[in-house]
Amino acid sequence: MSTEISQLKSGLRQRHLSMIAIAGVIGAGLFVGSGAAISQTGPGAVLSYALAGLLVVLVMRMLGEMSAASPETGSFSSYAERALGRWAGLAIGWLYWWFWVVVLGIEATAGAEIANRWYPAIPQWVWALLIMVALTATNLYSVRSFGEFEFWFASIKVTAIAGFILLGTLAILGVLPNVDSPGLTNLTGHGGFLPFGISPVLSGIVVIVFSFFGAEIATIAAGESDNPQHAVRAAVRSVVWRILVFYIGSIAIIVTLLPYNNAEVAKSPYVAVLDQIGLPAAALVMDIVVFTSVLSCLNSALYTASRMAFSLSQRQQGPRPLARVNKRGVPTLAILASTIVGFITVAFNYISPDTVFLFLVNSSGATALLVWLVIAFSQLRLRKQLERTNPERLTLTMWGYPYLTWATIIAITTILVAMAFDTETLIQLLLTLTVAATLVIIGLIHQRTHQPTTTPTTEHV
Repeated sequence: MSTEISQLKSGLRQRHLSMIAIAGVIGAGLFVGSGAAISQTGPGAVLSYALAGLLVVLVMRMLGEMSAASPETGSFSSYAERALGRWAGLAIGWLYWWFWVVVLGIEATAGAEIANRWYPAIPQWVWALLIMVALTATNLYSVRSFGEFEFWFASIKVTAIAGFILLGTLAILGVLPNVDSPGLTNLTGHGGFLPFGISPVLSGIVVIVFSFFGAEIATIAAGESDNPQHAVRAAVRSVVWRILVFYIGSIAIIVTLLPYNNAEVAKSPYVAVLDQIGLPAAALVMDIVVFTSVLSCLNSALYTASRMAFSLSQRQQGPRPLARVNKRGVPTLAILASTIVGFITVAFNYISPDTVFLFLVNSSGATALLVWLVIAFSQLRLRKQLERTNPERLTLTMWGYPYLTWATIIAITTILVAMAFDTETLIQLLLTLTVAATLVIIGLIHQRTHQPTTTPTTEHV
């Protein structure tokens, strides 16, 4: 294990990591964004979510193999450095950091919109500021305080979705009072299971795949746990049922209970189902759940961005002060640096929402696919090193290596190409590739002009 882990306080307990792993891929996008996918695809949206989920499962299995062998806060950035070169670790690490600091601005604004609806006397920008300040303080205090907040935020999300699936299942079975079961009518009627053919199912993956981004946070957080190897294995092995139950399960409930072309489904599918069931104040209930999801995502975004900045700086690929920790083992300057950029993005959302902020959001739009692509190529290289030098560290292995790894690479590349032919995603692809290319150039220059104090070896792998 690398020395960087010992410099961060092991404050996360197994219950923290378990809940982070369970709810890591559950965001506001599931509760709100799924409506667009259903209305454009029909009941076949379940297939889109299943295919996107399969891709995430394969990527997480690859990342899990590397993380179980060597848990590190830098996660895939550290592995990319060893497998592909220092330029790759720098480029993908700072691109990932950029993604999450932009997310800070997005989620703070989303949370402020909900809070402003509840208490309009306080301006929306004030709510955004209060949310940012509160969660920054939580992260600055200790890693355990981050873990506690995330544990309870995630618990609310998990409980809400579990309750939704239970109520939906009972409604489908026809055992709820005053609720008529539609049977399979909504799956086979209204044009059939695939009313628009297979094409929307495949194109839907391009959009849906981004709602799964964040599953890798558990491997980053594992570096600050008491038993990193066990935490990583548990998180990766739970990915399959998490996606199967929470994403695919809840989407299946929606398309079974309501027609895909219902206007309320497109607007807010979960609220539409709860209204159909007759749950009192369904909109308010979902507002609370979405608000919790927003806070959870913002909390995790700040944690993840700060730990990536810390790891990069410790590996001499960022400002050295960001690698310092305080007496509680918290990388204070890395958190503050990430927060400052987050505050700037929030400000741009109010000052220039249709220009600067839109540019910031689009510039990180394809980050997930690039990160996953780097994970796959890193696993191909490091697996060979492990088999040759430290086979005993392969306590968790990628299925069907190397064939499924190559199949995943081809699938990710196909999605990137598909983005180039979609007018809605083309600008995101181009801007993200521009940022990534700039970072690669910086990484190559850095690699030629800076020699690391310690060179990564296979002993770390």
